[in-house]
Amino acid sequence: MTNPGVSVPGAMDALQALSKAANDAAHTAGVPRATIELIGLRASQINGCSVCLDMHTRGARKAGLTDERLFTLAAWRDTPYFTDAERAALALTEAGTRLADRAEAIPDDVYQEAAKHFDEQALAAVVVSIALINTWNRLNVISGQVAGDWTAQWAN
Repeated sequence: MTNPGVSVPGAMDALQALSKAANDAAHTAGVPRATIELIGLRASQINGCSVCLDMHTRGARKAGLTDERLFTLAAWRDTPYFTDAERAALALTEAGTRLADRAEAIPDDVYQEAAKHFDEQALAAVVVSIALINTWNRLNVISGQVAGDWTAQWAN
């Protein structure tokens, strides 16, 4: 199936506008580009979105993420490669991606840890980034998009 974001008139424009707004807000609030890419990668790992994994791995490399960080992202809790702020963002990403996995969808301690590292504007940008990557993941996975042709446009 053609990606629904392309098939539904105006949807891709709206998604791209939201992506730009989230990225601009993250930049303005001082959230490192690497953190936004880690959010995109971790949610995409959980959701099994090959398109977003391909795209955000490329973006992560451009943002300066090392191979060690990329190779160990799925086990971030057990590595020394991530900052406390990145760990807080990754924990919030996992909770926000797996909303139905626990009675308290976003545990207070996860939210409070993120709030320690990000002021309100930065945390808002992180939350929008988490919601947005989950939207992209669902559009791609549900409609059977695969990495390769779709992501080739972001290769350079």
